[in-house]
Amino acid sequence: MLRRTKIVATLGPATSDQKVLEQIIRAGVDVVRMNFSHGTAEDHMGRADRVRAAARAVGRTVGILADLQGPKIRVRKFENDKIILNKGDIFILDASWTALGNQERVGLDYKELPRDVSKGSVLLLNDGMLEFDVEEVRGEEIVCTVVRGGVLSNNKGINRKGGGLTAPALTDKDKEDIKTAALIKADFLAVSFPRSADDMKLARELMHAAGGKSLLMAKIERAEAIPVLSEIIDASDAIMVARGDLSVEVGDAAVPGLQKRMIKMARAKNKLVITATQMMESMITNPIPTRAEVSDVANAVLDGTDAVMLSAETAVGDYPVETIQAMARICIKAEREVEDNSMDRRLATQKFSRIDQSIAMSALFAASHFKVKAIVALTQSGSTALWMSRVNAGVPIFALTPTDATLSKVTLFSGVHPIAFNPTSVDPATTLVEAEQELVRLGLVSDDDLMVLTIGDAVGKTGHTNTMRIARVGDHHKK
Repeated sequence: MLRRTKIVATLGPATSDQKVLEQIIRAGVDVVRMNFSHGTAEDHMGRADRVRAAARAVGRTVGILADLQGPKIRVRKFENDKIILNKGDIFILDASWTALGNQERVGLDYKELPRDVSKGSVLLLNDGMLEFDVEEVRGEEIVCTVVRGGVLSNNKGINRKGGGLTAPALTDKDKEDIKTAALIKADFLAVSFPRSADDMKLARELMHAAGGKSLLMAKIERAEAIPVLSEIIDASDAIMVARGDLSVEVGDAAVPGLQKRMIKMARAKNKLVITATQMMESMITNPIPTRAEVSDVANAVLDGTDAVMLSAETAVGDYPVETIQAMARICIKAEREVEDNSMDRRLATQKFSRIDQSIAMSALFAASHFKVKAIVALTQSGSTALWMSRVNAGVPIFALTPTDATLSKVTLFSGVHPIAFNPTSVDPATTLVEAEQELVRLGLVSDDDLMVLTIGDAVGKTGHTNTMRIARVGDHHKK
């Protein structure tokens, strides 16, 4: 069974070896995430080359996601790398402190923090493990009482409960990294901590100025992003449900409902969505997942996510290949339980402004009423395949395209499988026969199977899909 839900794996020391790269791609990775918080431009360029070489060796197409670091709202380093704080301790976050931290105070990467907080603010450190109440702000010093103590070590992150930090989403480092992402031809560019649609529009302008064509992904991880979620999704090509920082800012109990809402909104707006953070966390050190992790991944699939993402599990974990195999297994099982009636809702409510979009929906409608083995989109840009992927017709969608960029882009579309295809003719009838022959050669369809195909009169041109055809494999031989 072909898997609908895509798997995104973060690269790191555990997956830097070329053989391991090939193994994780063979195990089912569809998109690799390159975390731009670590490494130089040269590192990223070398990694992109190795990923593409590994994908070629395995015979699969793999997309590349460049993930920008975003603003560093963190404590600086300590004399002995860490301290232990107890409930009731007084501790100072000091934006002017340049020495190493100690038991009383520590410096800050983000110098504007004293302007963003006031008496009564609640600060959460190290993914919410520690909680501080702000007692007063004295110039550059934020004097806090420890409410929930624990170990505080070097470079741990800081969130303000309820949001409200003014750090811009795109730092100077991010702006340089966008140029690197364009240089390596990243298929997707993730923007960390966007607060508004304007943050995404600026990222798009910078990417285009650098010559990049990445699909833009907004990582939803700030409390401020939730009230303007619709506008952010409109300004993006995709979103990531980044449950780590989001959970710290809005509270852990709010996140499951927000996850469902975000997935539903993104799909309704024809945008892609990734569900991320701690999906298989225990597999960093264990060869099998917990039952709760299995349920978490399965529920994201049942919610309709395009992709599920692994972070530390594949970046630094002991079992990167086994983690991907387990995730793929869970996705396939969960997909068998999906009952999707969004087709009828879409056809009843959506108004189509484009001919190619109406053709895509017609193909899905036909596929849902006949016993169809495959939906085949002959596409230049991938748009037809994207629209098809917003509805689960229970049938694999094959995106046949001669364009490398489109092949890589559709790796994140749920239910869509990229196939490199160069027709020998601009005649649509000939091209359809060649497409059928290619699918037969790959063992994806066989004689007497029904297929639904979409194509344009102007073969090879973007945005010209205007024909939907239902064909039985092998019929052209009999004529």
